[in-house]
Amino acid sequence: MTAPELASLALSISMATAAGLVGCFALMRRMALAADAMSHVALPGIGVALIMRLNPLAGALIMLLLGATLIWAIGRRTRISTEAAIGVVFSVALAIGSTMASGEELIDALLGSPGTLSGWEAALGIVTAVAVIGFILRTRNALVVLLVSPEIALTSAVNVARLDLYFLLAFALTIALGLRYLGVLLMGSLIIIPAAVARRFARSLNGMLGVSVAAAVFSTAAGTYAAALTGRQSGPFIVMIAGGLFFLSLLRRQQI
Repeated sequence: MTAPELASLALSISMATAAGLVGCFALMRRMALAADAMSHVALPGIGVALIMRLNPLAGALIMLLLGATLIWAIGRRTRISTEAAIGVVFSVALAIGSTMASGEELIDALLGSPGTLSGWEAALGIVTAVAVIGFILRTRNALVVLLVSPEIALTSAVNVARLDLYFLLAFALTIALGLRYLGVLLMGSLIIIPAAVARRFARSLNGMLGVSVAAAVFSTAAGTYAAALTGRQSGPFIVMIAGGLFFLSLLRRQQI
């Protein structure tokens, strides 16, 4: 295996790991549909980057981080739910982004186009994924307390506003990591489906995180391999395999 192939493999595994971890808390926060909507916020950034002949992933990353910060600010100032704020920002971003890219470039943005990673892209992606993974593992207890009761979180010396912002930024970074593999349309699926599979099996938070990561990594590896065999985009294969795992999980009876 060549160095670029090893870098691509390391990035895809780290991306899937981050998606599996973030997805668990997104699911518990009832942000299942928001994951798909949030990924569309990247479209204007991709469009601007293409117009300026820059790396479209850089434009997507900047737009996702700005979008996450805007969503957080709207929620803090207006008390509108996170899901509603994401819905508004998503709708505007989708309308703007669809006017900026066309043809093959738009297809790549929507469905992903792995291609060949440059050294800096692989390094930056892996570092970002490790940062997201570290954040989720380090703050998982505080995130759970925040889910149960923001008031209890405040009395436990948790900075609720800052933790909310950091989670949204981690959410946005995870989406940006997967755009190359799944594109705008499908990245939200890799965040939510493995978490939904894990919820069927796990009896504890750590168990849920572990099963979700395993499902995300397996789906990404198997989907990438299937895409290489058929010469097609990897995104649809990754999501189909993840979806298959979910439907298989429905065969298991959950204990009451």
